[in-house]
Amino acid sequence: MVMIVFTDVATPPEKKATGRARNSPAGSARVLELEQELRQVREELQTTREEMQSSQEELKSTNEELQSTNEELTTSREEMQSLNEELQTVNAEQQSKMDELARMNNDMRNLLNSTEIVTVFLDNDLHVRRFTTGANKLFKLIPGDVGRPLSDIASDLLYPGMTEEAREVLRTLVFSEKQIAATDGRWFSVRIMPYRTMEDVIGGVVITFADITAAKTLEAELREEISRQKAKD
Repeated sequence: MVMIVFTDVATPPEKKATGRARNSPAGSARVLELEQELRQVREELQTTREEMQSSQEELKSTNEELQSTNEELTTSREEMQSLNEELQTVNAEQQSKMDELARMNNDMRNLLNSTEIVTVFLDNDLHVRRFTTGANKLFKLIPGDVGRPLSDIASDLLYPGMTEEAREVLRTLVFSEKQIAATDGRWFSVRIMPYRTMEDVIGGVVITFADITAAKTLEAELREEISRQKAKD
């Protein structure tokens, strides 16, 4: 037979020492340190939160500015597109006018050539501005002579007073017409007229030379025939 007896005893020293360690100053310091670190972390989190909120506000403001800029750019693009369309319309109109002017110049050149009337255009200083086909048969004219005084250009016409006659037409605005012979026996009806612009401004003179050699020849033959008839009578 066995009897087991349980008796209360005092707490062992090691356990008491462990209880005291929990309440030791070193443990309290660690707790304070952790609490301080926790407060610091919370403060940093609060600062970060405030910075993030400020950044969000700045981003929101920047986004609004970007949206406003985008609207301005859209408006500017629409204005540029409208302006580009207007420029295209103006260019088309200008091109149409240039084509029309080219056709008119071609028509005028063909008209002048078809009449076989030599025409020389002079400015207010009586410098050559333009001349038609055939002018080189009366004057020693080449394209490089544009801008030169007509009086400096050699001519087959027996008309030494032509320059003075042109000045007189510019002064009085009254046209002049004379029959002038050439050195080779040809005859021309020389007509000098003021050059008027569409604004009715005098911009020089126009000199036309119509070949009347055939008419002069017939006139001379008619005079001879009349003379012969008179001689017979």
